[in-house]
Amino acid sequence: MLARDGMFIGGEWVQPAGQGRIEVVDPTSEQVIATVPEGMAADVDKAVAAARAAFGPWSASSPNRRAEHLGTLHEVLSGRADEIARTITAEMGAPLKMARQVQTALPLTVLSSYVDLLAGYPFEEEIGNSLVVHEPIGVVGAITPWNYPLHQVIAKVAAALAAGCTVVLKPSEVAPLTAFILAEACADAGLPAGVLNTVTGYGPAVGEAIAAHPDIDMVSFTGSVASGKRVSQVAAGTLKRVTLELGGKSANVLLPDADFARAVKVGVGNAFLNSGQTCTAWTRLLVPAARHDEVVEMAVGVAGRHTLGDPAAEATRLGPLASGAQRERVRGYISAGIAEGAHLATGGVAPPEGLDTGYFVTPTVFGGVRPDMIIAQEEIFGPVLSILPYDDEEDALRIANGTIYGLAGGVWSADPDRALAFARRMRTGQIDVNGGRFNPLAPFGGYRQSGNGRELGRYGLAEFCEIKSLQR
Repeated sequence: MLARDGMFIGGEWVQPAGQGRIEVVDPTSEQVIATVPEGMAADVDKAVAAARAAFGPWSASSPNRRAEHLGTLHEVLSGRADEIARTITAEMGAPLKMARQVQTALPLTVLSSYVDLLAGYPFEEEIGNSLVVHEPIGVVGAITPWNYPLHQVIAKVAAALAAGCTVVLKPSEVAPLTAFILAEACADAGLPAGVLNTVTGYGPAVGEAIAAHPDIDMVSFTGSVASGKRVSQVAAGTLKRVTLELGGKSANVLLPDADFARAVKVGVGNAFLNSGQTCTAWTRLLVPAARHDEVVEMAVGVAGRHTLGDPAAEATRLGPLASGAQRERVRGYISAGIAEGAHLATGGVAPPEGLDTGYFVTPTVFGGVRPDMIIAQEEIFGPVLSILPYDDEEDALRIANGTIYGLAGGVWSADPDRALAFARRMRTGQIDVNGGRFNPLAPFGGYRQSGNGRELGRYGLAEFCEIKSLQR
């Protein structure tokens, strides 16, 4: 068992203020594989002081110099890519193939994008007789989730560092091990001491200390709606900037002229990616009422090809959920769907055959789902797909926009212009038209209770800047 004993603060591994430990559980074996320190407010104070001391020289460094540092960090992390993928598989259950191709490759791509972006980002611009300067906001508190343990960190840290900010990071206590690899890589890459500081711990202690701290200028949070609201409430005491990337209940809309076979295959894969533990998952499949039964049959067939098993095996498509608590949450939603009268087409609450150990949930498809059902309104965060029939295009739009969320979505049509026109009316932050690929340079974020602010690319960097006007 791995024991991580220190916090990465001021470029060094320092002893935590308390004696508490957090156990990291492998969701496949259900065994403790590591322990990390349980941080306290005193650890946050120390990390903030280190970040504040480092902010002056780091913010004064040139964009080219910051790009050099981030480029070296990219090289170091790339050299540890296989270790990172295996660590993510062990700590939160992502299948190894997916951990390599998405969980590891995507954050490396994002990190590289900020190296490139710094070459030409307009930190200064002339507007009339004013010089408008984009300056780093200061010390940033980054609070990240367990479902994409490195990507969600890099999306915040890379942008903040590129802008000239320094960071205090609280990774999820469920999957904190990758953050230790990142801290080691920062040291090996020669990043100045205090530019990145990491404090492990629970939200009520460490997260709230970050949100409330008077010397933290901004908090960037990714997680649940409830936790995001709490971060906002605590941060309001100092009126610091808060950006939130929260939940989703994304609609995948198949217009009547769509290629149904392709759309269903892609849509089920999207809904079940990372065992459904993806905030942008298309968990609502909207189809013409006349073709509902046909689509349910197609979706069941596709779901059957998503093999459950040991995530370390190359053939595995779906691993376990990240924790026992998450498994029980998902089972509760499946039970709610059955109780409300949705048609359970495949899957269910019973443990998958042959997988008595591990936090596994069988891929589940519901048909005949009404828009007002719990499983059509609330984020489940597991491999559960709800299929909803609609009467016409206006009805489809009403259903698609009919939740508190607005993070992602999809729309399919044989006519690209028709699909694009429908997508423009969807109240959500990013929409894939006919299976358009994810773009790590495009802004990522949501409408309504999916959060505020944007990550990735130049829009993500801009979130970490203050704007000053100098009149001449």
